[in-house]
Amino acid sequence: MNEEIKAVAERLKGLRDVMDVSIREAAEVCGISTEQYQLYESGTVDIPVGILQCMAKRYNIDLTVLISGSEPHMKSYFLTKKGKGLSVDRRSDYKYQSLAFGFSNRKADPFLVTITPEETKEIHFNSHPGHEFNYVLEGKMKIVVDGKEMELEEGDSLYFDATKPHGMQALNGKNARFLAIII
Repeated sequence: MNEEIKAVAERLKGLRDVMDVSIREAAEVCGISTEQYQLYESGTVDIPVGILQCMAKRYNIDLTVLISGSEPHMKSYFLTKKGKGLSVDRRSDYKYQSLAFGFSNRKADPFLVTITPEETKEIHFNSHPGHEFNYVLEGKMKIVVDGKEMELEEGDSLYFDATKPHGMQALNGKNARFLAIII
């Protein structure tokens, strides 16, 4: 996992260098402090997908390139077979699978996310530019958005302003799986 974080951080720094963007400007684009941005580029802490998406959108590079180092090529459609999404497992508490990684110039990024009760005993918050939509497929989870706690179960959904601090927790001692769309 640490090697993946370092590789993503190197690609993020490379994007900034190629685009001749200062750390201050990149931090402003992401809506975070320069100190936090520098931590992300250091490769010592995980980079939230929302931060990567923000940089990708602002500098017109595909999110897949930052995550995997590969360029997507599909323009009409992209099929992701069950269990074949691009694994974005950089954090122990969230297991992401990118479901549209091969489609170029996406307007949104859908992910299948699994959270475990063991890894989410303590909720870790993040925020990023844009909006997020979560639809629970399996299990039950608590989501906290800007201090407001809500419980979602299978079939429930939530659309929210992702600039607000948010985090999730699996409930009832079982994994929770949900579709997350970052816009």
